[in-house]
Amino acid sequence: MSNLRRPRESLSLPEARRVALAAQGFCRPRPGRDIVKADVVRTVRALGLLQIDSVNVLVRSHYLPLFSRLGAYAMPLLDEAAYGGRRRQLFEYWGHEASLLPVECQPSLRWRMQRAKNGDGTWGNVARFGRERSAFCGEVLAEIRDRGPLGVSEIGTGDRRKGSWWGWSEGKIALEWLFWTGQITTHSRRRFERVYDLTERVLPQAVVDTPTPAIEDAHRALLRVASVAMGVATERDLRDYFRLGPADARARVAELVESRELVPVQVAGWKGPAYLAAGTRVPARIEARALLSPFDSLVWFRDRLQRLFDFHYRIEIYTPAHKRIHGYYVLPFLLHDDLVARVDLKSEREAGKLRVIATHYEPGVDRRAVDDGLRDELDLLARWLGLRAVVRGRPRARKKS
Repeated sequence: MSNLRRPRESLSLPEARRVALAAQGFCRPRPGRDIVKADVVRTVRALGLLQIDSVNVLVRSHYLPLFSRLGAYAMPLLDEAAYGGRRRQLFEYWGHEASLLPVECQPSLRWRMQRAKNGDGTWGNVARFGRERSAFCGEVLAEIRDRGPLGVSEIGTGDRRKGSWWGWSEGKIALEWLFWTGQITTHSRRRFERVYDLTERVLPQAVVDTPTPAIEDAHRALLRVASVAMGVATERDLRDYFRLGPADARARVAELVESRELVPVQVAGWKGPAYLAAGTRVPARIEARALLSPFDSLVWFRDRLQRLFDFHYRIEIYTPAHKRIHGYYVLPFLLHDDLVARVDLKSEREAGKLRVIATHYEPGVDRRAVDDGLRDELDLLARWLGLRAVVRGRPRARKKS
């Protein structure tokens, strides 16, 4: 740790960038050994959560942040941590969008479940359905209670209520409302489809028995996690991590500053104050190499990404092909302490190829150094995905937007 020094009341932008990267797990070399489940769980706990996304053009998004930080690991390790019976260490809920979170975080999210039950959440259509179709939602809950874990296609197929259901879409909405309100959770997944069961039958008993904290305590707990995971962050950055409301976050951040758990700091070029978790240190250097999922916690808040790296990034999955600038599924490439390129990737599983559709270099980078690092990372990625070859498209320099 001799290459670290204590933070000051102000940080240069390169210092802030190194703090953020260290907090996100990029300050240490990848383990030079086989990865075990404890490594996976420890990494998720350090990040606070993994965002889930269904797009599978390369690999399901929640698997990628662990590869970015740990290197090639066995993906079933994450599945076991998330769906391995009542001894699981992770669970699914709305954290930063749909997420995998450490089970010990569940009590700190019960306020969100209660707000959903009260009908004052932000998911308008689902909240309205829960109010207007409460009896139907109760029937769905009763069927899961009686029959055990069920997927959406299995709801209403039992003899007890055969013919009484209102259709697949309504059953799905009822399940989403019950999930949002915390009455059910993900028991397992079948080909990525959720299988639901009662929350008290899924989570470890110790978590179920944990008293529900006061909402203010829960918000402070979530902001502590966010501050440690982000390294340096504005109030807006901190509340975005777990999607807290502005008023809730503002008051709690002030309290954490008063208790000296958060330390105000000025970052060069940023408007307004930022905050460091007490005891945070500034690495003298970062020597990382990683391809980042579009839903990686380092890059998901695009405003902060722009402030830290001068990196304007938008996912273009839903953009018509002829209007895309960089491609369909584009991963930022981190080299040392900077984002130096964007790589449009696709897994061609039947052909056994990792297709590099395009590489876009950031202005002013050393393209030879980027190519050397990227070649090694793509080779590692292909081996991890069980693909035999990397096929590269034409590299492209990117103009500043």
